[in-house]
Amino acid sequence: MFELLEKEMCRQSWQCPFFPLKVQDDLKQLKRSIHQISIQEGVQNLDVHALETAIHRTECGIQRHAEDYLKSINKHIVTLPCIKNPETNLVQIPQWRPPFGDLPDRRLEKSRNAEPSPGQKHKATLTLRLLSNPTHPKIRDVMCQSYGIQFPDLPKRQPNTVSLQKVVTGRAVGALAIMPSLRNNFFLAPPLSEQDMKAGLASLLEKPSDLSLVEAAVLPKAAPLHLREDSSLHKMGGSEKSRRRAREVARSKDEDQVTMTPPPSASSKASDKGSETRMRTRPIPPSMQSILAPVATPHRLFPFVILEGQLDVGASDFLRFRQHYCMCSRGGAQLEAALDQLQSLLRRFRVPMALVSGERLVELLRSGALEGRAGSAGGGHGAAVPVDGHGCKPSALEMRLLQTLENREEVEEVMGRPGRRYRGEGATEAAAVRIQACWRRHRARSAYLVWRRRWLAAGTIAITWLMHAQLSRVRRALQARRQHCLHNCQLRAKYLADNWKRISSSARTIIHLPSLGFSQEQRFSLWGLFDIMQNSQMGRLCDVFDEDVHVIYLAPKPVGEDLSEYYTQLLAMRKAVQQGNQYAPPDPCYKRVTILTPEAWQYFPTHHMCLSTILWHSPRALRRIRQLIAGREAYIVAGVPHPDDLLVAEALNVPILGPEPSVAQLYGTKSGGRRVFTSAGVPVPPGQRDIYTLQQLHETLADLMTKHLHVQRWLFKVDGELCGRGTAYCNICHLPSLAWAQQRRASHQPQHWDTEWAKEEVLIRFLEEVPQLLAKHAKPTHPDIFPTWDKFLSHFLRYGGVVEAYPPSDSVTCLSVDMLVEPGAGAGEGEVRVLSCGDQLHGPTGLEVLGWSVPQTSVCPDTLHQLCTRVGHACRERGILGYLSIDLVTFVHPESNQQQVWAVDLDLGYSNQLSLTELTLAMSGATLDCRTSRLEVPAPAIQKPSTRRKTLSQTLNSIAAPEKPFVPSRYAVIGSRLLHTNLSMVHYHVFFQMCKAQGIGFDIKERQGTVFALHDSSERYSLGMVTLCEDLQESLMTFARNLSTIHQEISAPNMQGVSNFKDFIKEIDSVLGLTDQNKTQESTKDLSEAAPKSDQD
Repeated sequence: MFELLEKEMCRQSWQCPFFPLKVQDDLKQLKRSIHQISIQEGVQNLDVHALETAIHRTECGIQRHAEDYLKSINKHIVTLPCIKNPETNLVQIPQWRPPFGDLPDRRLEKSRNAEPSPGQKHKATLTLRLLSNPTHPKIRDVMCQSYGIQFPDLPKRQPNTVSLQKVVTGRAVGALAIMPSLRNNFFLAPPLSEQDMKAGLASLLEKPSDLSLVEAAVLPKAAPLHLREDSSLHKMGGSEKSRRRAREVARSKDEDQVTMTPPPSASSKASDKGSETRMRTRPIPPSMQSILAPVATPHRLFPFVILEGQLDVGASDFLRFRQHYCMCSRGGAQLEAALDQLQSLLRRFRVPMALVSGERLVELLRSGALEGRAGSAGGGHGAAVPVDGHGCKPSALEMRLLQTLENREEVEEVMGRPGRRYRGEGATEAAAVRIQACWRRHRARSAYLVWRRRWLAAGTIAITWLMHAQLSRVRRALQARRQHCLHNCQLRAKYLADNWKRISSSARTIIHLPSLGFSQEQRFSLWGLFDIMQNSQMGRLCDVFDEDVHVIYLAPKPVGEDLSEYYTQLLAMRKAVQQGNQYAPPDPCYKRVTILTPEAWQYFPTHHMCLSTILWHSPRALRRIRQLIAGREAYIVAGVPHPDDLLVAEALNVPILGPEPSVAQLYGTKSGGRRVFTSAGVPVPPGQRDIYTLQQLHETLADLMTKHLHVQRWLFKVDGELCGRGTAYCNICHLPSLAWAQQRRASHQPQHWDTEWAKEEVLIRFLEEVPQLLAKHAKPTHPDIFPTWDKFLSHFLRYGGVVEAYPPSDSVTCLSVDMLVEPGAGAGEGEVRVLSCGDQLHGPTGLEVLGWSVPQTSVCPDTLHQLCTRVGHACRERGILGYLSIDLVTFVHPESNQQQVWAVDLDLGYSNQLSLTELTLAMSGATLDCRTSRLEVPAPAIQKPSTRRKTLSQTLNSIAAPEKPFVPSRYAVIGSRLLHTNLSMVHYHVFFQMCKAQGIGFDIKERQGTVFALHDSSERYSLGMVTLCEDLQESLMTFARNLSTIHQEISAPNMQGVSNFKDFIKEIDSVLGLTDQNKTQESTKDLSEAAPKSDQD
């Protein structure tokens, strides 16, 4: 029992540095109580001598552990006062045994707790973690609960005087260090840094104390000590830090030699570092534990120095290390092998000095980090082969050996210097190996790069070939599909041509697809206007006025209820217009109209696809159309042809009333139109087509100017552009040699000037001046699209174009004619019908069309009809069928003083003029005869005379105001695209109420007035307008007045908006001026012709 008590006290005193004080007091109390025990009856005799011996042995163990702990803290030896017997007279109590309640049986507890539960293990582990962290806030509670130790409250202590301790008599020791009198706390730890806090409690055992300590009262005489002379420390020329480290080692030697208190064993030192360190290390074999067990010596630290990679085996520090760990025995081979390897490493890098910690080296071996490696070296050099093969970098084992150095940072700094390896042992061989390795690496790397480049090239070639083959297969499949669709389309077109007369006079369904098959660049350039342009032909719905026609209209975007209701009411007013009675019942023709919107428009909101492409990607819309046309004759009326029209026709299995996309692409351009006009024998302006190079442009322009010196302006038109956007002009009045060229022409007779020799000199001069003339004076008509001539020129040469002469006259009138080339089975079958003709109203540039006045009044109707018929037959010969539009210009030639008509442009597709003309004819019930250029409305229905007797007042009124005679002729002014941004802020029902309040409307009885064509129900900033009056001048004035009124109603002084209303009004004013001038000239001519007749009479 006493042995158990002693072991338990020693264990607790070693685990807790504050436990000896409490145990000391307990032992004193136990000694006092032993002499006061009285012998009771029935109790056996107590062996007092054995009890005193156990107490003395426990006291010595506690004293030894306390001294070891104080030495580890302060680097000095502090002893506890001896315990003297308080009384000399002891009562001999034979065979006395203390009660079990006071001294618990530790063996039973140990056997009972041999295998702690997992919860107890976790609690013990947590306790050890807290013990390794002295700064933890719960360390005070853990020490109190686990060990019964109450830490003193350090901040509240008051300074006291130093109390001297009694020194145990014995061997001479050095000066005993005690705490300063300021704190009077013997176990006060040195100040902790942040690094110490992170390291834990175990790291404080080896940290030297920096406290200012005072000497004790008893100063025993120190034993003499002579240090070994080591002159190499002063010759190495190291840093100041290395010298300071050496002095500290020497001072520690002095203290170790004069100290007689034995240091803690290796097992106790390992326990100081905590159980966490023991858990991380590998288990040590029993054989190694017995071999590396140190001999009990009064030493704790065993540093020794290695100079220039050589260890002095006769040095005192190494001898003490060797004696302590029994390196002469069989187990010392592992230490010797590790030291040899460390020396080899230091020699390879020529390290001047290395300070080795013997205890760290032993701990490294015990931890198993060097197990199986140091021993396998056999004590020889170079036991571990470096990683790179020539020792330029330490191996992993050597890096572990560097952890045993006290001056590890200095050594690593020396080893890290460039070229350090080639100054130490085996430098020549290492350099040779290094050079050979670099050369082999370079040669292998070069060969690898060549192989890798070839391998990548082969892979690229293979992938490219596979992709090319795959694309070729896909391309061939698409071409085959296109050819199949084209073949089927041709078969259906032939069927339509063979049965056109029957189909056009029987029940049929017309699928109106107002798609604009422009190029992708053109579609994206029409940002915000493309969908509105595709939906600006709502007048196609008027085809339902034919009783045999059903109309399916495809809209690019959903048509709102307001828009649908508006056109429904327009179509239902047919009977009201025919009868001249607004209260007539609605016409049921609107029931034969179906408006559909492809569902794919919402999937491609920003792609700006044409309507044909969107419909092709809308299976539900296609299925709905097939259901509507089932069992009926049907055909498609498209807009500008596009290749996807064939796919839609193939999906619906219906023919297309129009040309094939390839034919339209060839003849729908400026150059293609000149081909058709030239083949038809129609006059065209002087010019040249299919220009694609700059040299060709310069030569063509110089030749044209030489032949036609009377032309003052030349136009450059890009193939495939629309609405006059791709047009530029250049006036030749800026040409320096123009006057000289005119003189040269005047010097020759007209028949001689057409020869080449007469024009050669002028042609050469013009050819030299044309590049500079174009660079300085050529201007695009749309600067917002082509800001400079260079950008227009690059676009012109990319797509090709034509050069044409502008009419050499101050008064030029442009007109448009819409025709239908009907399909026919034979060459002579199929008619060419002229559907509409009107004079154009231009914008500020003079080349952009804003509207028309129908019918045209500029050209003789017969002449115009003949020209259009010849063009229609020429188109029919080339496979151009369906709807097309021709643009012409007329002027009076200044030399011949005769009117000339030039055909300038050919547009394939359904035009806006034809759409609004159909709407005008439907609303007024009029007919347009292009042979006579007359737009006539039928006379109003004659009302039956009333049987009731008239009053006197009614009779007098009828006599005083006779009825106005009915005039059947009408003139319409059409604006297809009126833009005003403020219109988007006004809803349609508000807009119509505003127009009604301002007197803008259509008179059903008189069949004249204003009709609107709505384009969009979401944006609402674009619309069309038609004014119908008895006189052209009155119709123009009504149109201008309507624009002015609408602009004033929807605009504010500070918010005018962006519109083309003002441009329209200016153009109308100029036309009205010409109209007044023409009327004045006609009246003057009539008077001059009437005067000779009166003279003759």
